[in-house]
Amino acid sequence: MVTALVIPIICLYFFWITRKEMKLNDSKWLASAEVEKEAVLTGEIKSFNQEKQRFYYHRYILLYELTLQTDTKLIKVKKIIPIRNNINIDTFSVGEVIRIYGSWEGKHFHFKEYQRLHIDK
Repeated sequence: MVTALVIPIICLYFFWITRKEMKLNDSKWLASAEVEKEAVLTGEIKSFNQEKQRFYYHRYILLYELTLQTDTKLIKVKKIIPIRNNINIDTFSVGEVIRIYGSWEGKHFHFKEYQRLHIDK
């Protein structure tokens, strides 16, 4: 009799905990792309890497890592996009000049928006 009551209560408790954790991680997954526009960098792309990474169970992110040559030095920049059904994949090419808007996080510059510049040489 006690078992008939305790086992469903335990199952419901773990279901509630799991659902709460999934909602929290979904909000973190969506917030991973949010970057404040605190600084602006302009430079030429020297190299780039595009990688799909697992964020949480069935949630993935698309990570762009670029190396920009600014007027003074090489800077590593990152762009994170949560992968959804209607994702727009950005294409970068070596030698392009871009202006990016984002913020510094440690040694890397995280950005969300960018603008391609046409420089006449």
